[in-house]
Amino acid sequence: MIDKVWNWKNLNEAWKKVKQNRGAGGIDDVTIDEFERNLEQNLNEIQRLLRQDRYVPKPVKRVYIPKPDGRQRPLGIPTIRDRVVQQALKNVIESIFEVEFLDSSFGYRPGKSAKQAIEQIETVRDEGHEWVVDADIKAFFDTVNHEKLIDAVAERISDGRVLRLIRAFLEADVMEEGQGRAKNVIGTPQGGVISPLLANIYLHYFDERMAGLGYEVVRYADDVLVLCGSEEEAEEAISHVKEILEELELTLHPQKTKIKNFSEGVDFLGFTVYVSHKVPRKEAVRKYKEAVRRATRRNLPINLEMVIQNLNPVVIGWGNYFKIANVNWLYKRLDGWTRMRLRAFKEKRKSYNSNRRILNVFLRNLGLKSLSSLLNPEW
Repeated sequence: MIDKVWNWKNLNEAWKKVKQNRGAGGIDDVTIDEFERNLEQNLNEIQRLLRQDRYVPKPVKRVYIPKPDGRQRPLGIPTIRDRVVQQALKNVIESIFEVEFLDSSFGYRPGKSAKQAIEQIETVRDEGHEWVVDADIKAFFDTVNHEKLIDAVAERISDGRVLRLIRAFLEADVMEEGQGRAKNVIGTPQGGVISPLLANIYLHYFDERMAGLGYEVVRYADDVLVLCGSEEEAEEAISHVKEILEELELTLHPQKTKIKNFSEGVDFLGFTVYVSHKVPRKEAVRKYKEAVRRATRRNLPINLEMVIQNLNPVVIGWGNYFKIANVNWLYKRLDGWTRMRLRAFKEKRKSYNSNRRILNVFLRNLGLKSLSSLLNPEW
């Protein structure tokens, strides 16, 4: 199978995907543009090392991104070269595991989406499953057991060179600013191209066991909901979830794992789902406003038209994701607030009379997209 990984066409396709996804360089500071300037030479070298079974990943560059609760989430950034190899590997092995994965798994899979996960939750809810186990796996990506993961991969792949390559990526050293180089003996770094696929392979055992016990599960990577017909069933489900995860050497977060009812709202993938409707989480709305504020700071050295050009991707991306929810009034309210921010930028101060001087049609003629137009293109 390794010859399919280093196949020239596959390496080129992998490179195109890595380029499309952009992202910062790793510890060698080689950027996407720099890698592309010597593309043929770089791909030739990758191919040569893979053919000779001598490819060694470089250490992963660890950075931290803030979480909503104020803590820091570690993110591992591989080099561009390593991302190309991981993508080439993913191109080859993903289809092998896709035929095995269950329909309850929605995260990072071709043809699957967060929208489908939410729709599945609503479908199962409407069948009478009003109680939910919101299972939070504690530090999942940081605690994946390498041996168990390799064993899971080896159930479908027998090529020792492919298995050694996957192990090499799992065990790649970590470089952290101010702390030097450290061995990675557990976990799969978030940020790696192949990490989401490996996560699904690892948790496939959990999916199968829960399905065998008759539970309705919706899983998106390490975010898990178990939908139940009663509170008693939900309490029993927690014990099964805990037991199965312990077999995988994973643990539930005791404070964050909860039993909920749709009457109080169930949070999942940025939405809050209720008995008969769903809305974006308050945290999601706050993040949208933060992004708009950054794009409309009054001290930016650009004109209003450029601000709108920078703002539109935020509006379109956020709006398209959440438009499956009940958002008519929310979108209208946020559109008005966004226009207020643009008027304040134009006048360099907040003015309650500026909407008379800077009409909605003026902003629209400058190219401003609105959330409401994503619901009805004629608006």
